[in-house]
Amino acid sequence: MELIQQDPELAAYLAADEVIDHEHPVVRETAAALRALHPDVYAYARAAFAYVRDEIPHSSDTGDLRVTWRASDVLARRTGICHAKAHALAALLRAESIPTALCYQKFEVLHGLVAVRLPGEDVWHRQDPRGGEPGREAEFSLEGERLAFLPDPEFNEMDYPVLYAAPHAGVLSAMRSARDSPELLRILPTDL
Repeated sequence: MELIQQDPELAAYLAADEVIDHEHPVVRETAAALRALHPDVYAYARAAFAYVRDEIPHSSDTGDLRVTWRASDVLARRTGICHAKAHALAALLRAESIPTALCYQKFEVLHGLVAVRLPGEDVWHRQDPRGGEPGREAEFSLEGERLAFLPDPEFNEMDYPVLYAAPHAGVLSAMRSARDSPELLRILPTDL
């Protein structure tokens, strides 16, 4: 699948905003701690992915009712659904000047992941910080995708090729308005 930048300017995929708040002290501290252990940009990207995948549980897996959507809140509270985890990973990568996009898959509801474009490369690589299930864990990969879930067209599931610099408006609206994670899963958009 060919990935398509919604914004042609690569700088858009480095920007900080209210959601991907990579200038926030919590994001900066986390990024600095990871960078101290992994000074190489590729090693850092892999470590940031593993950190979000492994250290921030998916709220549905743990029964955590809190809804997080801002990257700094996801990192501070250590919980979030796939979209929240994608926001956190995007912030950690952008904090170290690694262009990162948000992208989506269609299942029963939209699933959120990221795409990274590492220095010296002209291609994007999708990564899924959701984690997956035992035996189907997502892995950081630049050699072909190792995502948690693969869409099945027979069930009207699909990958969306568009790479967003900011969260999709429908996803963000649901995340902001949900009182708890069960409600969020009920009101998330089912497609773009």
